[in-house]
Amino acid sequence: MDLEGIAPKLENELGIPIVVARANGLDYAFTQGEDTVLAAMAQKCPENKNTGSAIMAPNQTHPPLILFGSVPDSVANQLILELKHQGVIVSGWLPSKRYTELPVINEGYYVCGVNPYLSRTATTLMRRRKTKLIGAPFPIGPDGTRAWIEKICSVFNIKPLGLEEREQKIWLSLEEYLELVVNKSVFFMGDNLLEISLARFLIRCGMIVHEIGIPYMDKRYQSNELLLLEKTCLEMGVKIPLIVEKPDNYKQLERIRKLQPDLVITGMAHANPLEARGINTKWSVEFTFAQIHGFTNSRDVLELITRPLRRNASLQQLAWNSYTTQN
Repeated sequence: MDLEGIAPKLENELGIPIVVARANGLDYAFTQGEDTVLAAMAQKCPENKNTGSAIMAPNQTHPPLILFGSVPDSVANQLILELKHQGVIVSGWLPSKRYTELPVINEGYYVCGVNPYLSRTATTLMRRRKTKLIGAPFPIGPDGTRAWIEKICSVFNIKPLGLEEREQKIWLSLEEYLELVVNKSVFFMGDNLLEISLARFLIRCGMIVHEIGIPYMDKRYQSNELLLLEKTCLEMGVKIPLIVEKPDNYKQLERIRKLQPDLVITGMAHANPLEARGINTKWSVEFTFAQIHGFTNSRDVLELITRPLRRNASLQQLAWNSYTTQN
């Protein structure tokens, strides 16, 4: 169907704005559905202040900055405040709560994403709206959040203050979790395109990442995240994990059988078969809907990671695999 041609006619007839997003379910990962919708919404954003809303500060000394990516309001507010502490004012966020509150996006505005799977949205903002993309690692984990803020500040020629101390304070608050994950191994089968960012954070936590499976990767959009992964591995003294794009799950299962990792992060389809083989698993979809962005939410990531490890340790203490015979 010619949805793009029908939509304007229906808009005029019904008086209701219509956004055409062709999310057909044939993408590599379900998270790309969000990318498709945001790319469509980006084309609907107004170009001047009279037809939309923009958060502008009177003392703003840098070009307008628009952030894009679907996160809860609490997470968005945290990231906005972290940038505000460095003197960076966020002029708008895509998506907005309401269609009428879509941010103003004019040519020359700066945009920056918070999720690794929004390459189509980034391309639309650059090509259709003539914006400038700030390529940065994604704000997942204390290290990623610091790098994300530092990159935005560098583009606006702002010297960040107190970020190192802020990051170290968060790491100190995570010590109880770090004791549980250090030297533990993890295997990413690949499901939601968050794998590179999560692996980088877990390596920084002291975990061993055997393999990073990922359904699809836009190397241009994730270039800074890949560089941070390489830097993290170098600083931690470990090899860069094998990154497998669009992996063969059968071969992955064979590698898992040989490696016997402490944890496998996978889609729901493979979780139960792996658990039946005695391998701890975590659904990757849980990271998609959890609050994992920013400094303070790093604890939530490790809570998800350590839950199956703690559960397994508790079962061992119960001696559930010991049997007694009674005469």
